[in-house]
Amino acid sequence: MKGNYKEVEAKKYLGQHFLKDENVCKSIANTVDDFESVSKVVEVGPGMGAITKYLIKKEHPFSVIEVDGESITYLRENYPELDVVDFNFLKLDLGTLNDNNPFSLIGNFPYFISAQILTKIFDNRSLVSDVVGMFQKEVVEKVMAKPGKKNYGIISVLLQAFYDMEYLFTVDPKSFDPPPNVQSGVIKMTRNSVIELPIEIGTFKQVVKLGFNQRRKTLRNSLKSILPDEIRDEEIFSKRPEQLEVQEFIEIGIMIEKHRD
Repeated sequence: MKGNYKEVEAKKYLGQHFLKDENVCKSIANTVDDFESVSKVVEVGPGMGAITKYLIKKEHPFSVIEVDGESITYLRENYPELDVVDFNFLKLDLGTLNDNNPFSLIGNFPYFISAQILTKIFDNRSLVSDVVGMFQKEVVEKVMAKPGKKNYGIISVLLQAFYDMEYLFTVDPKSFDPPPNVQSGVIKMTRNSVIELPIEIGTFKQVVKLGFNQRRKTLRNSLKSILPDEIRDEEIFSKRPEQLEVQEFIEIGIMIEKHRD
């Protein structure tokens, strides 16, 4: 029977937790209607199509990316019209999905590779225009965290530099089979107006990572390996990384590049 989630066995090594709450599935699929402009929708890890069966009815070009052979077989048998990309999302050249044009990304993402998925999104920010993703709620809170919060960190700053964030809703473990041991959260990320930063992206990442890798130290200490002497006494470097807004990290990068040159 089409859509029967029990027909494919959830595999622990893939971090699979199949959604079975139809209201949640519909809610996630319907977020596509709120995207400002959609040239294509790509779903990651569709499993047996719990969300797919609603997305496929939308009027946008649509593909799914799946690495589990059993799920791929199920999808191709039950949704023969569906474009199934048999590949590991983390290793895929995302430019091949829509002829190097932007697309919207949706997924019930495996929790154990959340960091890699979010990094992949950041690295492909010119292609990924919107994201609606299910992650462990704790991860969503990190992505959305603001300065002064203990979970504000590297991934918060990097993604917030290019995306506007919206927390959509929490999903109870009972909505999955098998149920995870944690609460899940659905986040919407929408590409903001920033095309490029006024500094090299490598400088930005270096400042953010060095700062948070020693988050209890002041920036004067954590950034000392890249901090030119001319700006070392600036007041901003007496702060700790969790005190800085995203724009302040960018301003530090500008100062460093100016004096480095």
